[in-house]
Amino acid sequence: MPTALLSVSDKTGLVDFAQRLLGRNFTLISTGGTYRILTEAGLEVSKVSDVTGFPEILGGRVKTLHPKIHGGLLAKRSAEHLSELGEHGIGTVDLVAANLYPFRETVAREDVDEAEALENIDIGGPTMLRAAAKNYPHVTVVVDPADYDNVAAALENETLDEATRRHLARKAFAHTAAYDAAIAGWFAKDEALPPTLHLALTRAQTLRYGENPHQQAARYSDGSTGWWDGATQHKGADLSYLNLFDTEAAWRLVSKLSGPACVIVKHANPCGVALGGNVAEAYERAFACDPKSAFGGIVTLNIKVDEATAEAIMANPKADVLVAPGYSEAALERLTAKRKNMRVLSAPPPGSSGLSYRRVDGGFIVQTPDEVALDRSSWRVVTERQPSEQQWRDLRLAWLVCAHTSSNAIVFVKDEQAVAVGAGQQSRVDASELAAKKAAGRAEGGACASDAFYPFRDGLDAAAAAGIKAVIQPGGSVNDDKIIAAANEHGIAMVITGRRHFKH
Repeated sequence: MPTALLSVSDKTGLVDFAQRLLGRNFTLISTGGTYRILTEAGLEVSKVSDVTGFPEILGGRVKTLHPKIHGGLLAKRSAEHLSELGEHGIGTVDLVAANLYPFRETVAREDVDEAEALENIDIGGPTMLRAAAKNYPHVTVVVDPADYDNVAAALENETLDEATRRHLARKAFAHTAAYDAAIAGWFAKDEALPPTLHLALTRAQTLRYGENPHQQAARYSDGSTGWWDGATQHKGADLSYLNLFDTEAAWRLVSKLSGPACVIVKHANPCGVALGGNVAEAYERAFACDPKSAFGGIVTLNIKVDEATAEAIMANPKADVLVAPGYSEAALERLTAKRKNMRVLSAPPPGSSGLSYRRVDGGFIVQTPDEVALDRSSWRVVTERQPSEQQWRDLRLAWLVCAHTSSNAIVFVKDEQAVAVGAGQQSRVDASELAAKKAAGRAEGGACASDAFYPFRDGLDAAAAAGIKAVIQPGGSVNDDKIIAAANEHGIAMVITGRRHFKH
């Protein structure tokens, strides 16, 4: 009779799977809580300790670590191996269903201490899975309860072949690899850039295509739950790589704004940002920043969308993606009536940013997140003129938007509405002149943010020509004194933050 060893943390589907194994004349052996669940369900099952002749010890730390278990798992079905098993009174184990202690879930809790975290590091489970997976030509290993039905059906139909066992073995090694990566990451949690990084990624979503239609693309999860996992797509075509990339940028920025706010992004850069008295006003003001660029862009709102806002969105040129925390029934009905390809999503707030990775030949370049400080108590006014209270609010918004814009970046804001964004230019004066051109007279009396210092006064002169009366920048140029003198000459208030925000 074949033998199945069941030892699972996730009990989903366990009893039904065990019943089907018994129906195929399997002998069941089990441990701890799994044994209790099976016996309470009235199933015939033996304890691992009955097989090994040795009790569980050290509070359950040692249960399956025994030659009578691992010999049965690792033995080939060759005459030599079977003879050796016989000499030692060891039976074969033909199927293992196991998943591991909930380490990631445990350490995600704020109240977890070191002792509890260590007790949730599984030892016997990964060893058992690796042994079974290594011996996949002879042993079936199941780590995912979602596979129970297919495995049981294959056993019942006598179609469980080596190719299927190999596929299940790959999943087992992926399961243990991700588990060990989570543990290694927890041990390094207090190190900004640890000496090793371990990425174990699971494909979570197949995308429509990559940056271009001939490229394949997918979203992979690192095992944590991100806002994409909690998002609901109400309508529209499948998402592409660029849809995710741009939407991530827009959703992160709009989620940092207080009060009704809208962010519109095109090619990863904001082309519209505004606050408003209500969500409809915030959208209209953001769209007014750069209507031409907003076509085919990403629209994100931080307030539930009402019917009036939905009407305004549908009256303007098409957006590729719309994201908000939620929608009224009337708004969703309006948004789904036309433009069948426009993606409409509701989503939870994004989590905190972790390390960022970018591929280079032979590896990755990695950096900590760029946190944008908005506490003006650490900023210095270096000019004769002081910003007005309204200009302080505009400077704050401009500084935040600038940090989310590709360098070189210049952002003009007036009355908490971005009126121009000069993004991704090779020279700062070009970014300033582009912003001035896009502002088209709307920046008069407003604020300007520069993501890095002004190397020369020409960029500041361009902002002054556009009507800017307050500027925020990190400072640090050898020409700072000359830039400050130019600001005084133009009657501009200048704020120095001491921190640069390049974004590439």
